[in-house]
Amino acid sequence: MEEWIKWAMELQAIAQAGLAYTDGVYDRERYERLREISAEIMSKKTELSLEKVKDIFCNETGYQTPKIDTRAVIFKDDKILLTHENDGTWSLPRWLV
Repeated sequence: MEEWIKWAMELQAIAQAGLAYTDGVYDRERYERLREISAEIMSKKTELSLEKVKDIFCNETGYQTPKIDTRAVIFKDDKILLTHENDGTWSLPRWLV
């Protein structure tokens, strides 16, 4: 992974944690600006629009932790269980761990 991606991700993680734990108006402004800077870096380096990067990169709240999911194939009577995702697609059932 390139260094600039690591820096942008680290800035985003610091901003996300700061926004989750601060009550100060000025601190909140600083953390929001850090998050914007991280999104701007990703946008400039990936050619994605800033809005798209913000949608992908800046939507989570709280302390940033790795998200792991487990998927399973479930067969019954020659049928496979699928789940309907929020984006309209179908996928295997998953459990977040």
